[in-house]
Amino acid sequence: MTTTAKAGSAPVLSRRALNRATLARQLLLERAAMPAKDAVHHLVGLQAQNTKPPYYSLAARLDAFEPRELSELMAAREVARIVTMRSTIHTLTADDCLALRPLVQPVIDRELRMFLKRAPGVDPDEVAKLARACVEERPRPVKELRELLQQHWPNADPRALATLARCTLPLLQTTPRGLWGESGQVTLTSSGSWFGRPEPVPSPEETTALLDSTVLRYLGAFGPASVKDMQIWCGLTRLRAAFERLRPGLLVFRDEHGTELFDLPDAPRPDADTPAPPRFLPEYDNLVLSHADRTRVAPPEYKRRTWCGNFTYCILLVDGLVAGIWRLEQSAKGDRATLTIEPFAPLTRGRRAEVREEGARTLATLSSAASQDVRFGEFYGTKGQ
Repeated sequence: MTTTAKAGSAPVLSRRALNRATLARQLLLERAAMPAKDAVHHLVGLQAQNTKPPYYSLAARLDAFEPRELSELMAAREVARIVTMRSTIHTLTADDCLALRPLVQPVIDRELRMFLKRAPGVDPDEVAKLARACVEERPRPVKELRELLQQHWPNADPRALATLARCTLPLLQTTPRGLWGESGQVTLTSSGSWFGRPEPVPSPEETTALLDSTVLRYLGAFGPASVKDMQIWCGLTRLRAAFERLRPGLLVFRDEHGTELFDLPDAPRPDADTPAPPRFLPEYDNLVLSHADRTRVAPPEYKRRTWCGNFTYCILLVDGLVAGIWRLEQSAKGDRATLTIEPFAPLTRGRRAEVREEGARTLATLSSAASQDVRFGEFYGTKGQ
């Protein structure tokens, strides 16, 4: 629902209207018939702290998605895993790996400064020079890179040295790690070496232009949104100037608390009553990590129920909101797969049927096991549903 608080003021978007708009941008109201690479670009990357979440993300968003499609893109070096937004690992297109990594360097510099305190006397530029020569000779396991650096700084914290290398260089994780159905330790090389393309060193003017285009892409994938929302998403600060440059071409709204929200004029803003089907999302999905006020998708009463210490569960959306958790387990032989759903509150018979149907579709996409089972488990008082 969109209302106007008073004459001349920006229209107010209800929390439910914001929910539906965000779901539409996130390809979660209807599955999109687009290639996986286009989806990765549209979503400005997929959270990839672990190897499976990018596949789970696309299974929830794309029509007829098959995990091997993303895996083949990784093997062909058209997408890759690299630290970018919020100084966390994302799966990005090759173009975005090269462009966004220098854009978010100020975010990574905060981590760099923290680890420099654990490596007194270490010159980060020298670390970068040595690390680049090492990983461009061939992709290196983290342990091997750490040991090489420690030969030069034997008294420094080994973990700090490896982190300094990652913070000073655009290091990405090479395959086979991240390929569907395969395992492999983390091995690193530079983005320029992996893609066979120069690593950009943007001028101040180019950085400004890239930041402005990234604001527009963020709004296209996560809007309507505030300045603070985007800062939460990427980790950068002081982004007000970019939004002000772009203001003449944007629409302006307010949320129910009066926060100013920006949006693209032609972006979808569905009616608040638009049905939102159940969806199974991975842990750390950017849907729930990319706004200062997460209540547009995550009810406050469930805030602590999706986390256990520093670990977060895979989440279930019902009517567009976080409503439970889920897990997928396969037998050692791979012949049996079980998807267990644990709602936070009792579901109506109709909702339960919809969730089960979506669970079966998700399981069929993510597993080739001959025996597949969707079950409802118990979580936070749901016993006896």
